[in-house]
Amino acid sequence: MRHGKKVNHLGRQTAHRKAMLANMACSLIEHKRINTTVAKAKALKQFVEPMITKSKVDTTHNRRIVMANLRQKDAVAELFRDVATKIGDRPGGYTRIIKLGNRLGDNADMAMIELVDYNEIYNAGKEKKKTTRRSRRGGSKPVAAPVEVQASNEEE
Repeated sequence: MRHGKKVNHLGRQTAHRKAMLANMACSLIEHKRINTTVAKAKALKQFVEPMITKSKVDTTHNRRIVMANLRQKDAVAELFRDVATKIGDRPGGYTRIIKLGNRLGDNADMAMIELVDYNEIYNAGKEKKKTTRRSRRGGSKPVAAPVEVQASNEEE
């Protein structure tokens, strides 16, 4: 039974697991998508999404909390500078896990984890939906403004 066990240990000691997740999170922030196993992708999602939420409010305290977890200054800077501005209006769900099949060597379930707002393929369809709606009725025709030349002729 798994009562009260919320952390997937991934077959590693605590320090190794935290270091691995920190490195994977930095790679995800830098490259916007990475390929890994499904179990590691799910663990990474739980690890990185609270930090992306913290990056929406750029304070010294939030930067220090994220820096304590990520351990790379460049990744923290890119997270607060680029990623936070792009996902600022999203209320959560910053990552997407896409299953890729099995790895050839050991038949492990592989997945791609990516930041949602950086995928041009999925976001291209959403941009097309934002076009204005056209009604079937005829629109209002532009009304010709009265010509001022006639008014000037009446004054003479």
